[in-house]
Amino acid sequence: MDATIETIRNEALAGFETARTPAEVKAAEVKYLGRKGLVSEILRGLGSLGPEERKEAGRKANELKLALEAALKAAQERLARDVQEAAGIDPTLPGRPMPHGRPHPLAQTMDSICDIFIRLGFDVAEGPEVELDYYNFEALNFPKDHPARDMQDTFFVSPGVVLRTHTSPLQVRTMEARKPPVRVIAPGKVYRCDSDITHTPMFHQVEGLVVDKGISFPDLKGCLVSFVHQMFGAGTRVRFRPSFFPFTEPSAEVDIQCVGCGGKGCRICKDTGWLEILGSGMVHPRVFEFVGYDPAEITGFAFGLGVERIAMLRYGADDLRRFFENDLRFLRQF
Repeated sequence: MDATIETIRNEALAGFETARTPAEVKAAEVKYLGRKGLVSEILRGLGSLGPEERKEAGRKANELKLALEAALKAAQERLARDVQEAAGIDPTLPGRPMPHGRPHPLAQTMDSICDIFIRLGFDVAEGPEVELDYYNFEALNFPKDHPARDMQDTFFVSPGVVLRTHTSPLQVRTMEARKPPVRVIAPGKVYRCDSDITHTPMFHQVEGLVVDKGISFPDLKGCLVSFVHQMFGAGTRVRFRPSFFPFTEPSAEVDIQCVGCGGKGCRICKDTGWLEILGSGMVHPRVFEFVGYDPAEITGFAFGLGVERIAMLRYGADDLRRFFENDLRFLRQF
């Protein structure tokens, strides 16, 4: 048995030493260390020996196995070094630092908007981007064939199913699932058939809803003025203009003093000194009726703003499409 172990040791060590390819190393491993290899045969044959002889032979067989495993590891490392040298790789050189990524400017703006409203006590609601016509239009007081739908031409997936044109459907879904009081914002992607320097077919919105007893227009003004001052600075002037939205009454557009000229008039604000940033209003009683709220007892306000519009004003971008072109020279500025 001793002679056999020594013979296998010498043959195996020579085999691992002379192996020059992964296939040759693998063949030597199978021959000597495999399940049916020569070392396994020796271990299986120990049962036919006497107690003393078995003990000594077992010790030498285990030493053989450890020696061959070390030789196998050395052969594998040698082949790995050969591959690195052939490829011109020096493993002793320090690694190249990977550049650190950062959030997209639209994601930064979305996070900033949400952080402000969360500090004001709002919860965040999320929902489907592929939406039923009922939630996207009808439950928000957009009757079928109503001209107000023309302002939100969209992508129909099938009859009665659309890519949502705003995140307002989440307001309806939230009110269906909760009883007042409700205070939520709904950030997310929306889709409309627009494409120019200030519009893209896909863009982002953050909409908000507050519903409770005794909610009034001054509450709406106080909330949105607080948001504007936190986003654009405490000295930013704000004005509310009458407008129309099917799901709010009365409705108002919210403008801020132009961030480019300070209200003096420039190309950005078309010499008006004001920039529109969002729409708002008191929730229409018909919307409350759709969700089972009693408009005689409950009031509320809603608002919606485009994240891209806020980002353009925040960073001074002159073309909305730049945010989606993936030009790193542009994105690295933020």
